[in-house]
Amino acid sequence: MTVRTLFRPPKLALALFSVALTSTPVLAQDLGIEVGAQAPAVTVQSLDGKPVDLGSFIGKTPMLIEFWATWCPNCKELMPTLLDAERKFGKRVKFVALAVAINQSPERVRRWLAANPMPHDTYYDAQGKAAGAFDAPATSYVVVLDKTGRVVYTGLGGTQNLEAALKKAL
Repeated sequence: MTVRTLFRPPKLALALFSVALTSTPVLAQDLGIEVGAQAPAVTVQSLDGKPVDLGSFIGKTPMLIEFWATWCPNCKELMPTLLDAERKFGKRVKFVALAVAINQSPERVRRWLAANPMPHDTYYDAQGKAAGAFDAPATSYVVVLDKTGRVVYTGLGGTQNLEAALKKAL
């Protein structure tokens, strides 16, 4: 048995490291959950620690889910695009941010949101169940679902055409 088989760093941690080393956007259509797949129903936490079933939203309306972190430079770069998309599509699309549990806590996320209020719901992926279920390769990973809960888009990085992605979902 080799050292590599004994130690396999989590896929998300490796992807975060590789994305952090590059300033060019990475396309995610070949990464993460497959386009066309049915979105998994997973439970995350509200920022006050209560369980939230994402499945209660899936299949009712189109959704945009972003895997996000307070420390993520690509997430900060994507934020204006995300907020613009939410202004345009927020009445027809459910926007959700999932704060990953890497180098941040619910308290840190709450403090960040207090200083930077966001119009969408933000939840905490305490055990990485959502990141695992959606096969999230890194933060700044966006998944768009149509109203049936089918994945119509995945994207990664600070520059994504969210408007075109959301039009696919409507």
